[in-house]
Amino acid sequence: MTMIKVSEFQSKDVVDMADGKRLGRVGDLELDLEKGRIRALVIPSGGRLFGLFSNGQDIVIPWENIVKIGIDVILVRRTSDSRKKTELPYDLDELEAYFAEKRHSKKDKEAVENHHEG
Repeated sequence: MTMIKVSEFQSKDVVDMADGKRLGRVGDLELDLEKGRIRALVIPSGGRLFGLFSNGQDIVIPWENIVKIGIDVILVRRTSDSRKKTELPYDLDELEAYFAEKRHSKKDKEAVENHHEG
């Protein structure tokens, strides 16, 4: 059984498989206490200030709609029928690598900027 901490979920980008759109990061989890399982990922809507004053509804992704949990990204399918099988127009590993590269490039740029400031 693979274990993951909540903080690790919260550090990953959530991406919709249908269009490659970044939905945000996991802000909360819906739990089924009777079964001891995660029911859904909750992605806060934009415009929150310290977790308050939301300008819209949160995005709730049922657990069965998660396609893959990678190192830097969680790939999801936002359809009403999560059991529906579809052919994907791109490779999951390539998409995960793309987001990992973007994240690492940003960290490298920040490190260079911090070095020049110091």
